[in-house]
Amino acid sequence: MQKRLYKSSDNRMLTGVLGGIGEFFHVDPTLVRLGFVVLALVTVVFPCLIGYFIAYLIIPERV
Repeated sequence: MQKRLYKSSDNRMLTGVLGGIGEFFHVDPTLVRLGFVVLALVTVVFPCLIGYFIAYLIIPERV
């Protein structure tokens, strides 16, 4: 069985992207969100927002 990345329907704050990444790697989604915020602050926010928006468009919803 192949492991797939989906947007989370349970661990969502905005769109479920970071919750889905946390579920995929078996990491607490809160840690993924915290890492995202730290990375966004280090890179002056804009590149992370573009990456998040692209992930939102590419990663499918779990059906």
